[in-house]
Amino acid sequence: MTEDNEEFLDEELLDPNNVDIDEENKGLYEHVNITVDGKQEPLRIDKFLLNFRQNSSRNKISQTCRAGNVVVNGNPVKQNYRVKPGDQISLLLAHPPRLNVIISQDIPINIVYEDDDLVVVDKEPGMVVHPGFGNWDGTLVNALAFHFDKKGEKSDLDRVGLVHRIDKDTSGLLVIAKNEYALSFLAKQFFERKTKRLYWAFVWGNVKEDTGTITGHIGRHPKNRMQMYTYVDGSAGKHAVTHYKVLERFKYMTWVECKLETGRTHQIRAHFKHIGHTLFNDERYEGNIALRGVNLPKYKQFVKNVFDILPRHALHAHTLGFIHPTTKKELYFESPMPQDMADAVKKWRNYLEN
Repeated sequence: MTEDNEEFLDEELLDPNNVDIDEENKGLYEHVNITVDGKQEPLRIDKFLLNFRQNSSRNKISQTCRAGNVVVNGNPVKQNYRVKPGDQISLLLAHPPRLNVIISQDIPINIVYEDDDLVVVDKEPGMVVHPGFGNWDGTLVNALAFHFDKKGEKSDLDRVGLVHRIDKDTSGLLVIAKNEYALSFLAKQFFERKTKRLYWAFVWGNVKEDTGTITGHIGRHPKNRMQMYTYVDGSAGKHAVTHYKVLERFKYMTWVECKLETGRTHQIRAHFKHIGHTLFNDERYEGNIALRGVNLPKYKQFVKNVFDILPRHALHAHTLGFIHPTTKKELYFESPMPQDMADAVKKWRNYLEN
């Protein structure tokens, strides 16, 4: 039995030359391609994969098959399929980051939908999604643990949960799975980019075209390791495509709607900086100074006042649509513009009118 092109979503294990993954949700999925050895005797695929992926349970493998995430020779198979020599197996496993302990904390969160399989949350800006280095508590996952405990539901957020992530200072919609099957089913949709997600962003300057597409590899910045950088010549990074539409112009700032064709780390932030329209008040990408406008004290004070109203990068996950794992019906949600961004819009409109 040989394994070929194994793709762990862990930066240290990635082959940058032949792996195409969802960088935005790095660490949430594992995609493995397997060629069954010519001497392999017929064996149920759930047992075969359990022996091969020893860090998985039989139930996880079973639910992964049920979700259509185990494909043999191009066709999804059930857990009782018997592998044969030469079979080409493609496996997509969903596995959120594991921690020893998830602390249950009473933190207010805005739940917009919930059933036995999943919960949809409209995240406030400033909240970290998952515990990690430097943020071991106070996260969305800590809040969800408390929510499930209060309802008397068995929560195992160490094994199931996050299907995707957004940055701490990005607001908007997230879906969280409540069981292994829902996690596997939803993970496939996010991995294959079949969900319906649109982002709202405020960017510096007057974006020239009403609609457009930004294309360019995204990788780590050659000098500033805290930033991502757009490599138009493809000399580094991963292929990335961002589509945008202008929603409103404020002379020195533009409100755009973004649709991601790929999911690279900081994709919207890096792409718009590349075309000269850095996100408004994005400190990491030097958008927290007046990059457009006039050199007048009154204008500079106005920009500072807007920064005070909107003390973060102006990015919001506005829509989320996906197929429900059990009903197979489409669910679609829209998050209204958060108050800080809405106040900034009002401020800009008043400034231009006066």
